[in-house]
Amino acid sequence: MTKTFNLLFLIKKSKIKANGTAPIYLRITINGKPKEIASKRYVAPDLWDSKLQKVIGKSEEVKSLNRYLKTLEQQVYDTHHTILKDKITATSAVLKSKLQGVDDKQRMLIPIFKDHNNKIKELVGKEYAPGTLERYKTSLKHTIAFLEWKYQISDIDIAKINHAFITEYEFYLRSVRNCNNNTAVKYIKNFGKIIKICLANDWLDKNPFANYKAKVREVERVYLTEEEIQTILNKDFKTERLSLVRDIFLFSCFTGLAYIDVKNLTKLHISIGIDGEKWIFTHRQKTESASKIPILPVTQMIIDKYAQHPQCINENRLLPILSNQKMNAYLKEIAGVCEIEKDLTFHIARHTFATTVTLTNGVPIESVSKMLGHKNLRTTQHYAKILDKKVSEDMKVLRDKFSLTDIKSHKKNNLTYYNKLLSNNL
Repeated sequence: MTKTFNLLFLIKKSKIKANGTAPIYLRITINGKPKEIASKRYVAPDLWDSKLQKVIGKSEEVKSLNRYLKTLEQQVYDTHHTILKDKITATSAVLKSKLQGVDDKQRMLIPIFKDHNNKIKELVGKEYAPGTLERYKTSLKHTIAFLEWKYQISDIDIAKINHAFITEYEFYLRSVRNCNNNTAVKYIKNFGKIIKICLANDWLDKNPFANYKAKVREVERVYLTEEEIQTILNKDFKTERLSLVRDIFLFSCFTGLAYIDVKNLTKLHISIGIDGEKWIFTHRQKTESASKIPILPVTQMIIDKYAQHPQCINENRLLPILSNQKMNAYLKEIAGVCEIEKDLTFHIARHTFATTVTLTNGVPIESVSKMLGHKNLRTTQHYAKILDKKVSEDMKVLRDKFSLTDIKSHKKNNLTYYNKLLSNNL
């Protein structure tokens, strides 16, 4: 791509001195990105000719000033030529640094990325969840692997990161790493934060994400029906291990809390709510948003059941809980025993609370959103869409039963037949 390169002298009337003179600046513009350099010279505004780019007058002082400006202009051209000769990416920021003698060493991507991750690490438990750090660490690994795969290098000057780099990185994630759409978009978004840091520090002249578009697709959330919940609830498991996992899973089904938030619960999180009943008052670790959840009878039964469990007493937990990995492994075993043909994971409990337990039973979506700790009602509205789809599917069966074609083709009176059809199917 051809780079545009322009120079322009201008005076800053906003910085006029007491003696009536204004400073002369040289504006360097490369690819539409300007940087200004102070010439350290001053002139009366009415003596400056912006078209001829010089000071008006014939005095030796004026001639000397104009010669100085020409020398400065030539110095910029020479420096620009040197940058191109050295195969350094020419930007107005780089050129300005060269002219001012500032350390113009290349800023490399990986140290910036690592510095960001180290800062996240220091704030884990304060501003960030452990999972956030892990996602950025994985994103860094993918970035390093991409540089090796695409360019056979271990690092890159951030000035060389452009739109093509972003699209190639996305292609790498989708093809080589076999990431699905949403996973690829999330890794690119993580990388985008590093670019934002570079832009904020004025290390980049142009945002490589300016013309990039990617969208997270809505994923159909899996949830349990009332019948499936009842099956799990009534199942007599032969091992204590499965019984415990079942109970903790059901606790989440009736509170909407994610795994990590259940794990973090202590007795101190239970208090009396506005209605005089017991509530859970906590904050989601993922978003730090507040969750206030009334305790249902089945929830209280589970809490009471494990009140004296050694893990609850020794580790100050409300409930004994296994690792997320083990919970999910045993939930798959539970699904098999209960003949539930769904890929049962702990997070399905949260979806079940939002749909089957609350929205289906007429709890207003605003209340559900607050209990789930959603910061935006639109997030909760996705669950309402799921229920709308379920209603549509159920009604389709009914439409097939009450087909007008069948009614009209019947030899008997349509109304009589329709009434009979209703009585047989309702």
